[in-house]
Amino acid sequence: MSDVHNTPPSTPESSINSAKPGSVGIVTPITLHFGKPLTLQCGKVLSEYDIIYETYGTLNADKSNAILICHALSGHHHAAGYHCSADKRPGWWDACIGPGKAIDTDVFHIISINNLGGCHGSTGPESINPDTGIPYGPDFPIVTSKDWVESQARLADALEIQQWAAVVGGSLGGMQALQWSIDYPERLRHSVVIAAAPILSAQNIAFNEIARKAILSDPGFHNGHYYDKDSFPKSGLILARMLGHITYLSDAAMREKFGRELREGKLKFDYDIEFQVESYLNYQGEVFSESFDANTYLLMTRALDYFDPAAEYGSDLTRAVDRAKCRFLVISFTTDWRFSPERSVEIVDALVAADKDVTYSEIDCPQGHDSFLLDIPQYTRLFKAYMQGIAQEISS
Repeated sequence: MSDVHNTPPSTPESSINSAKPGSVGIVTPITLHFGKPLTLQCGKVLSEYDIIYETYGTLNADKSNAILICHALSGHHHAAGYHCSADKRPGWWDACIGPGKAIDTDVFHIISINNLGGCHGSTGPESINPDTGIPYGPDFPIVTSKDWVESQARLADALEIQQWAAVVGGSLGGMQALQWSIDYPERLRHSVVIAAAPILSAQNIAFNEIARKAILSDPGFHNGHYYDKDSFPKSGLILARMLGHITYLSDAAMREKFGRELREGKLKFDYDIEFQVESYLNYQGEVFSESFDANTYLLMTRALDYFDPAAEYGSDLTRAVDRAKCRFLVISFTTDWRFSPERSVEIVDALVAADKDVTYSEIDCPQGHDSFLLDIPQYTRLFKAYMQGIAQEISS
């Protein structure tokens, strides 16, 4: 096993964004290569693979302050800070990670990774298959949350972190945090599960199937072997993202943000983009298609579909979480209809039935599923208070 560290950025560049209040500044990703084969839940084997990750904050002497961040469907390792001074936007969870923020980098050592199957540096469909010498493409095996947790545990081993102070995630990331508590109960002291569900509903699986169908039916998909072609399934990926984005926003948020406002103030009586909400969704899809891989999108949605931590325990979630030894924070949002508060309550009920220590809060806010990414005062205050409790445990 070997690791490859990128060259640290120069001091002048680091000083530009690190001066921003609450920012971790310039961060440099690290890639770790694993030569030990990983047998996946589907039965296939990755003979070798890379995991890319970022760290924020300093690891203490006894390595008791390490926090693992698990990302959602379209997330990646870049959760906070900037990669260079020219970056216009920080990492995807910068609202919650940094000095003095909910996950305080003055206290914790945070590790944020890009999961296997991703398209931002960890081994995935775009990577070269060592057996063929060409990109895996659609031949990259289906991965699950259990596979991700196993690979994350191997990363912890490589970094000599025996136990996480907390495993934290929102949406699909929260599902991984729950999976951690079941698969490796001795290796985390807290599990923070935000805007998640214990298993996908039929409606959620249906949304994912429509998104996949949009990609699979795009003429540019070429059965997943599009890396050496002059085209890729751009239209399909745009449609998939547009559909997904609708489910991340609440009706109230869309009504307040767009209403029925027209781009040009009057009807054109054709099928061009006329309403502001149409323009917004098309823009989001276009931007996403320029930075995300279609094969990875297929993998991530299928991993969501397959998430079922109780499957090995007679489909009894209480039996599954009975293995857990950590404390839990579970957070939901009133207007999240992708993973509604009722789904979080299912998790909480199972934890209570298993006599586990759990704190639950339903945050009243209009932003929908994406609320977990935002700086919503009631949410971040609660989140920060819980994390401060973990900090006190470490210092005592």
